Order: sequence, then C-alpha cells, then structure tokens
Amino acid sequence: MAVETTPPPSGTLTPVTLDPAGGPAPLKRSIGVVGGTLLTLSCLTPASSLFVIVPGMFQDLGSGTALALVVAAVLCVGVAFCYSELGTLIPSAGGEYAMVGTLMGRFMGWLVFIIATIVVMIVPPIIALGTAEYLTSIATIDTMWAGAAVMILATVMGLLDLRANAWVTGVFLALEVVAAAIVAFLGFANVHQSTSTLIKPEVVADAAANTTDPLKMGVLIAGMAGALFALQGFSTAVYLAEEMENPRRTVSRTVLWTLGLGGVILIVPTIAISLGAPDQATLANGDILGLVEGWSNHGMATFIGLCIALAIINAGVVMVIQNSRVVYASARDRAWPEPINRAFGKVNRFGSPWVSTLVVGVPGALLCFVNLDILGEVTGVAVAALYLMVALATLVARRGTHKHTQAWRMPLWPAIPVLLIAAMIYVLTEQPLRALYITGGVVLVAALYWVLYLRPRQETRWNIKLMADDS
Repeated sequence: MAVETTPPPSGTLTPVTLDPAGGPAPLKRSIGVVGGTLLTLSCLTPASSLFVIVPGMFQDLGSGTALALVVAAVLCVGVAFCYSELGTLIPSAGGEYAMVGTLMGRFMGWLVFIIATIVVMIVPPIIALGTAEYLTSIATIDTMWAGAAVMILATVMGLLDLRANAWVTGVFLALEVVAAAIVAFLGFANVHQSTSTLIKPEVVADAAANTTDPLKMGVLIAGMAGALFALQGFSTAVYLAEEMENPRRTVSRTVLWTLGLGGVILIVPTIAISLGAPDQATLANGDILGLVEGWSNHGMATFIGLCIALAIINAGVVMVIQNSRVVYASARDRAWPEPINRAFGKVNRFGSPWVSTLVVGVPGALLCFVNLDILGEVTGVAVAALYLMVALATLVARRGTHKHTQAWRMPLWPAIPVLLIAAMIYVLTEQPLRALYITGGVVLVAALYWVLYLRPRQETRWNIKLMADDS
C-alpha cells in the first residue's frame, strides 16, 4: 500500500499517493471535458451574472457595462492561459494555493489559500441573494431569507454524487442559456439606442431631467473589478483536477471552453439590453425583467424570472461542490490542528467531502444577511488579487524541474503574465478603500496564523501535496 510522503519544508514538492487509512480518502476520477465544462460553466453561471451582477454595473457604468465586460474578457483570456498551464502542471484539488505554493513557496501558497477562501465563501451568497427578485412574479419573498434557503439547498445537493450533479446542473444550465438567448433576441429586436453608445459610453447625470454624461475612464477602470467578478468561475476547473480523467489534457480544455462559452452567454445579452433600453435612465435602473415585459409580455417575464431562479440555485450547487474541494485539500495538506484536518478530510459514500461541504455552505447561508455592497466590493478585490498571484506564479513555472514537466504551455510567455500583472495592479489601485482594508485585514490575520502556528510546525503542517498523476 502506498504511504504518504511528506516533503522537506523548503524542498521540491513531490507527487504522492495518499493512504486512505493515514489521511483524507482520495477523490474519484469520474468526469471528462463535457462534465467538467458543465460543472465549471454552471459555476461561472453567466446568466446568473447577467441578471444579478450586471444590473448593478448598469447603475455605475451605464452603456459602458458591455465595454467593461469585453475588456475583462480579454484580460481573462490571459488568466485562462495561466490557469491552463498551472492547472495541468500541478493538478490538485487545492487549485490556486497548490499551484502558487509549489512554485513560490508555502507562505505564498498559504496567503493565496486565504484569498481564494474569501472568494469561495462570498461569491455563492452574492449569487443566491438574487433569487427573490426573480420570483416576484409568483411570490413575494424576503431577499436575505431566500438567499439563505438557496445556500442550504445547494449544500444538501453538494453532498451527493459528483457525476450525477454534473448532469443535473447541465439541465439547469440549458434553461439559463435559453433565458439569456431570449433576452438577447428581444433586446436586438427592440433597439432604441445607437450602437455608438457602446463605444462612447454614457451614464445618467440627472435622472429627473433624463440627461447623460460621458463615462469617465477612471470609473470604467474601477468597474473592472465587478466585470472580472461577473466572469469569474472559469478558473475553478482546476479545483476538479483530481476528479477529472486525464487531467493533463482535460483541465486546460475545460478552462478555455468555459471562458469562451461563458463570455458569449454574458456579453451578447448585455449588448442587447444596452441597445434595447428606451433610455439611459431605464438602463441604469437595472430592471431587466421590466424591460423583458415591455419588449414582450408578463408571461414571458415570468418565464425568464423562473429560469433565472433555477439558474441561481444551479450556480449555488456547483459553487458549493467546487469550493468544498479547496477546504478538503487544505485538510489533506495539514493546514489546521489535527482534529479539524480529520473532519475536513472525511468523504461520504457518494465520494463527497461532506464536512468541507458543510463548512462552505452553512457560513454562506449566514453571509446572505450581510450588506450586499460590501460583499461585492471585497470579492472584486479578492478576485483581482488572486489573478495577480496566479500570474506571478506563471512567471516561475518554467524553471528547474518544472521546465520539462509535461503540461499545456501558453503562447507568448512571459509577455501574457507580465501584462496581466500590470493590469491587475492597476485595477486594485482603483478599488474602494473599504474593500481593500477588509481584504488586507483578513490577509494580515492569516499571516499571523502562519507565523504563530504553521511556521513553527513546518515538519507536520501545511505540507502541500501533489497527487500522483495516475491518468
């Protein structure tokens, strides 16, 4: 029987095979490119982003929302290249922290784990909080309680078999794609604005007088964090690396397919809505169902609302599934006191890390009662910081023993990660101080935990393990 091997604290990390009797049980390889893309695209949940995140962007960016999303998508191509290379070089359920920790040292890996945890804990409740708005046609539900209910349902679903969830979420995903397609069709069929407003964006100056001003570049850059957030999710394919068949090929294909499909599903309807809105004040109001009803009828708006409610539930399920793998991996790498590691590493008969799933889902339900603006701002900062760290790791991914390791390799290296680093730093400098302070405070506490607990126990704690590639 294979036995877990712990690498030296400062040495090169070596792939290992875990003994189920001596640590967390291994995850099952059960999904390919199609299943992985369905799960990851559901996690990106482009239609949910369209109906939950984009309305807020319309308020801040007006007709510049589509432009912000297009620029963000271009940046995300570079991000996807970084994730594809690192995800095939270092396939691990730990995702970003395993990649960065392997290449840049365990302390940097720990900080990235904390930043990723901010994202994985906050994004699901943000999406879940949009549920109530899209059920108003059939019932009036409190926004926070509806979001909490979605998170609890997603947690229960996350405890079941991964392959079954992949196809269930695929059906829900089809519904949200249909809803996005209908909105795009109706918007393009009822154009009221000139296409020039997409290139020379406008925002509302005085809603009462219905006057507009040109969108300032600084406001557009500040809105990039929200745009990156709306597209965030394609990268989470790397969390499923240990459950994918032939991950050296499957991970990169899943990341790139998800970004491409998700970008189209999100951006095309956003353009249609921008052109179909009667005026900028209506667009800034962000009432997409109201626009749909104006373009067609109440029945169509009700149908779209129900599809989006299902899409949000679908997104919650997939996010809980994928994010629980990060918590599971942290237990395998001994990030916590041993009783916690044992609990987080428990796998049920469906092959799901059930305690880790609860750790992600239950706090997510509680976060539904926190101010949504704060959650969104902090998530935008964390996503940009996470992409920055991954790009830095990509710069050192072709040195030493990793230089000749079999992996998908991006074109135009190192230009792409260098440009991505510069772009993410610029985006971070334009974010609200409140969000920067909150994120920085969490990272500072994590650094203290490293200094006081993990670093003195380097032989037995936070030993990042790379699973032996058995594909």
